[in-house]
Amino acid sequence: MSLLILPLIIIVGLGVWVVMKYNGLVTLRNQVQNGWKQIDVQLKRRHDLIPNLVSTVKGAMEFEQDTLEKVIKARNAAVSAQGVADVAAKEGELTGALSRLFALAENYPTLKSNENVRQLQEELSSTENKISFARQFYNDIATKFNTAQQVFPGNIIAGMFNFVPTELFEIKDEVERNVPKVDLSLKK
Repeated sequence: MSLLILPLIIIVGLGVWVVMKYNGLVTLRNQVQNGWKQIDVQLKRRHDLIPNLVSTVKGAMEFEQDTLEKVIKARNAAVSAQGVADVAAKEGELTGALSRLFALAENYPTLKSNENVRQLQEELSSTENKISFARQFYNDIATKFNTAQQVFPGNIIAGMFNFVPTELFEIKDEVERNVPKVDLSLKK
């Protein structure tokens, strides 16, 4: 009788362990999906703010139409991006175009003093910070999910149930990686 109980305990224990590992992987996968949706919400907000900013500055920046067109083009490309890598690349291009727009706006005193432009810039800056935090959360949870799939014995369960590692949100463009040069000297 005791010879039957020990294998039964081992089988039940192994079954409980498999269920717990599987549930842990499902939980992490859902957190990764939630993290991605949080990025998506912030990107949607960013995409909605950009046309307002462009229409606000359009009249005052009539000589900078090329810059405005590049911002709109980058925004449209970012809106249609699919997958983590594509979104990261397109959003990087949009960030660059917005940076150029903000730099040019500094040269227009009427824009610098325009309350709508300042408010939109502040909202975009706030949204950029939220996007940054959402990306960090996503990468943290995605790394945890990927690690749980790759370490032994979790890799066995992940393989049995076809869990696949998720992509991290990363900067591929070397220009974005460069540290800006700041010259605080008073030389002219």
